[in-house]
Amino acid sequence: MEHFTGIRLMEGRDVKPVADLEKACFSEAWSENLISSGLGSRLDTYFVYEASGEVKGYAVLRILGDEGELQRIAVSPDMRRQGIARKLMDAMTALSRRRCVTAIALEVRESNVGARNLYESYGFKQEAVRKGYYHNPVEDAVIMWKRRI
Repeated sequence: MEHFTGIRLMEGRDVKPVADLEKACFSEAWSENLISSGLGSRLDTYFVYEASGEVKGYAVLRILGDEGELQRIAVSPDMRRQGIARKLMDAMTALSRRRCVTAIALEVRESNVGARNLYESYGFKQEAVRKGYYHNPVEDAVIMWKRRI
């Protein structure tokens, strides 16, 4: 794996801190069991950002054939706006290129302007909307694609 400062592949010891980040960042958090089971998936790659021995961000990329799906990306609220999400995006993009991925999709809450701006800066474009996809609160999901990696 290319070197991105602070970024490494997730390990079993990271499941609890990642689950804690889930609770801090998402109203519909993934469980520890779901995160742990994902570590064993041949389709999924989990990245973490570690600073001072603590997991402060993570991301999950699923690759099916020549397409990728950004399933999760989160940064601890106290560490936002410091380029961590960009480092995670860079690591996922590099892996995608190495694995001959030609396009990546993602879904994001319509109101999450910060995340949408990040994705747009990487060349993602809105292609569809899933009405009422999210709960707690109910909100539409914006489906975005980057068709050339």
